[in-house]
Amino acid sequence: MKSHPLRTTVIGSYPFPGWLEFAVQNLGQFGPADLAELQEDATTVAMADQIASGLDVITDGEQTRLDFNLSFYGYIEGIELESAPPRKFGPPAHDQRGKHKVISDLRAPRGLGAVEEFKRLQRLAGPPHLTASSNSGLSTQHSGLSLKVSVPGPYTLSGRLLPNAQYKDRWALTEALLPLVRAELEALVKADCPEICVDEPSMSCYAHKEDPRKFVDIFNRTVESVYGRCRLATHLCFGNYKARAVGPRQYAPMFPAFLDLKVDEMHLEMASREFAEIEAIAPIARRMDVAVGIIDVKSYYIETPKDVADRVRLCLKHAPADRLVFAPDCGLSQTARWAAKQKLANMCEGVAIVKREMNL
Repeated sequence: MKSHPLRTTVIGSYPFPGWLEFAVQNLGQFGPADLAELQEDATTVAMADQIASGLDVITDGEQTRLDFNLSFYGYIEGIELESAPPRKFGPPAHDQRGKHKVISDLRAPRGLGAVEEFKRLQRLAGPPHLTASSNSGLSTQHSGLSLKVSVPGPYTLSGRLLPNAQYKDRWALTEALLPLVRAELEALVKADCPEICVDEPSMSCYAHKEDPRKFVDIFNRTVESVYGRCRLATHLCFGNYKARAVGPRQYAPMFPAFLDLKVDEMHLEMASREFAEIEAIAPIARRMDVAVGIIDVKSYYIETPKDVADRVRLCLKHAPADRLVFAPDCGLSQTARWAAKQKLANMCEGVAIVKREMNL
């Protein structure tokens, strides 16, 4: 499924508005109808910001999740959710995010929640698609806009669970989670979700010390039933909790094995790494579309449209226009909303500059 040339997209998450942050800390004061309205309002705001920037692909901003993956554990039976993180003080680090105990078979009879998110996004987008109008309201005129949902993969989800006698290590936990994720992907396709990103950042973070071919096998078995039935993407990054990476920030250990991932689009973060290994996009583009992170979500330098246009031209030296997609390096949940809005707008404007130069 090839995209149109020099497409613009996002990974999935978008910053919460300040009022939503406050509401999340006081959910006990809301009734069920209040919460439903809260979710719709937050999703509408995230959509409006993305549409106003000029993106070709939008998400719901993951406004109803706790981070890109944490809310999924609330749908999984057989685990005991941690009551408090193991460390609360000091500089923010990944050890402030605790792990859940596994107490019985892992099941998800209600699904993982992504289908509900997509249906809300689809409904709020309206027929045919939602876009920003000249008076900053919302209209349904932009026929080229696409909707996307991101779902964490089983290996990434397994990282927050503690092995036990039944599931002796992370690999066993991954195998138990794999059918749960696959079922969610199948349900999304059945709901006519046009684009799905299977987010496996843990594979990127640990490919330097694990067999990357094993990761490819896990990933491909997860998506095998939906591959070819939607536009399927994956996001390779090195972690972004509080803008901190987890593993060595090198793509070389993943390749050439990751070229065998069954996806239509593979995303790599490049901006925060000063476009090191940019040559890696060439072999990817011979197999699939390559989405290049050209906006640094870990920096409060606001890239100008000229910066973005220069980066797009650099990418065009390594991959053809009809194989290139552009996005921020990672999800935007860890970036202040004022910065996220301007970064996205400048990204789309910079890409548009090059498209005009190429008469696209």
